[in-house]
Formats: sequence, C-alpha cells, structure tokens
Amino acid sequence: MNFLRPVHGTTDEVLGALAEWLAAPGEPEPLVVATSGSTGRPKQVLLSRRAMLASAEATHQRLGAPGRWLLTLPISYVAGLQVAIRSLLAGQPPIVVDDDWTAAVEQLDGVGYTSLVPTQLHRILTDADAHGDGGAALAALTRLDAVLLGGGPLDPALRARAEAAGVRVIATYGASETSGGCVYDGVPLPGALVEIDAESRIRLGGATIFDGYLDDPELTAETLRDGWYLTSDLGRIVDGRLQVLGRADDVVISGGVKVPMPAVAARLREHPDVDLVEMVGLPDPEWGQRVVAVVTGAAAPELVALRAWVADRLDRRWAPQQLVRLAALPLLDNGKPDRAEIRRLAEEAR
Repeated sequence: MNFLRPVHGTTDEVLGALAEWLAAPGEPEPLVVATSGSTGRPKQVLLSRRAMLASAEATHQRLGAPGRWLLTLPISYVAGLQVAIRSLLAGQPPIVVDDDWTAAVEQLDGVGYTSLVPTQLHRILTDADAHGDGGAALAALTRLDAVLLGGGPLDPALRARAEAAGVRVIATYGASETSGGCVYDGVPLPGALVEIDAESRIRLGGATIFDGYLDDPELTAETLRDGWYLTSDLGRIVDGRLQVLGRADDVVISGGVKVPMPAVAARLREHPDVDLVEMVGLPDPEWGQRVVAVVTGAAAPELVALRAWVADRLDRRWAPQQLVRLAALPLLDNGKPDRAEIRRLAEEAR
C-alpha cells in the first residue's frame, strides 16, 4: 500500500501495511492522514514515522507500560492509527471491537487500553443505565488499565459518571498535526511542548509534530512556524496544566457581547433533561450573530427554560437566542460531531 495518499483500506490491509512501514529500513515515506474535516475541508497531514513513534512511545511511558489496545475508532484517522501503532509496538495487533466488548476484553492477557471519543463514552454509559445491569461495554471498560478520551471537549459530568463506574479516564488533547493526543489531563507527554501565544492561541511543539500538508505550502507556512503547530484553539496554563478554552472561532459576538460558546454548551449539558449539545453562531440582522443551541434529549426544555438555566450561572447575555432540537447529532466517521452539518441543520431551522 502506497502511503503517499490518505491512508485507507480495510482494517486488515492497513494493519499489514503499518507493520511493514514500522519495520522498513531508514526513514520511510510519511503517512498522509486526512483530518476529520469537522469544521470544513479535510486537510492531508504528512506524518513521519519518527513523529508517530515518538507519540506512541511517550503514551506508553505516561501510562506506565506498553499494552495491547482495543480498536474502536476508524483506522483511517490518526486516533485509530495510533491505537494500531501502539499495539503493534507492544508486540500484538490491536483487538478490533465490533459489538462484542466482552469477547474483545477476554482476548487480553495483560495490560489493556482503548481510545474513545466522548460520544462513544456517552452512549456506553447511557446504554448501561438503560439496561440496569451495567452493560457489557461498560463492564469491559472497567477491566482496562486506561481509557483515553479525545477528539473533543470532555464534559466533567461525563467523566465523573465514568469514573464512578470504575473507568480510568484520561482526557487527551492534540490533533492529526501532533500525531494524535500530545497532552494528557493537561500535562504534555514526554517530548511534547505547549505554549500560549500573545493572542491566547495554543502552540504545540516537540517530537510529535507533523511535516506539513500535502501539496499545500501556503497552509503549511501559515500553520507550521519554526517547528511549532499553531492551533485554532484558545487556552491558558494554570498550575502547570493546559486548559483548553475552546476554538478561537467559538467566541461569537452577539449584540456587541463576546459569547464563549464552549462555556454555554458546558452549562447546558449540566441540565438533567439535555442529552447532547452543540453551539453555533448564525448571521442575524439584529444581533450580528445569533447564539443557537442545538440539543438532543426527548425531554429537553423549551428555549425560555434553557435561557433561564444559562442565566442562573453565567452572564444572561450569553443565553441562546434560538433552540434547535435534533433526534441525534450528525457524526463523522470517527465519531466526532459533524459541525458543518450541524450548522447547516441550524440554518435550515431558522
């Protein structure tokens, strides 16, 4: 398989090619890994073997030991690729999880890990609640030495539910451009670097950084500066730990007020009758941009009640001006919310 194109193929095909790539002499051609495209056009990221190995080895160092990994994510994206590479480095191929979590964990004969996105964990916990017996998937997670959660913000309430059930959760932050997660629970992995620039943008550097974008020198020059990857996220460092405040474009100016959309979403997720939440800002002739809450949950309250819920804890001017209800959030192949499609649905509901 020629990796000078986005990684694709069946799981077995990619695993075989990865094993050859890892064993190749010298420094082989880089992987070309597509980003999820959750906010726009997917990018083609060039990832060297050196960077991918640095990430995998640092992960095992932080977790305490190499182990076999359960693969639940698409192998064509960086999170799934890293699961495969970590497991291969530990001496065994990853265990592909279909629907039978019990059978998957029974194949483990030592240290075991997996990597999920928050939506997957939410569904596992919801299914466990519905069954009343804990659920097979949740029982499987409790037998693992760690469960990495990445690909989006992790709601503290969701984490608390998982940890109360006995799951060892580690929140990860990173990107395809950093060979996957490079900051675990706010602390950079060995060899990874974090800085906050003058505009509060997060910059990531170190051994796991990508080589550039395929056939896009302008975007490469804009994003990769002196070995540092300039993210689209805002952050701060408190007591030595990185706090991600949200994307730079997640601050919507509505009626002259800067509304931090992640903070509003986090407050809405605390409502007992709200399931999942995404926030979007839409053009509005009166407000400039209108704050829209897109929620799931059969019993989710009406807009006036949700506005009161937000205003009870946050600036009342941050409260959503429109509510869009969906039966389920549209997702990308890797389990992340499809923000472009969510925005389109919100625009249609005007």
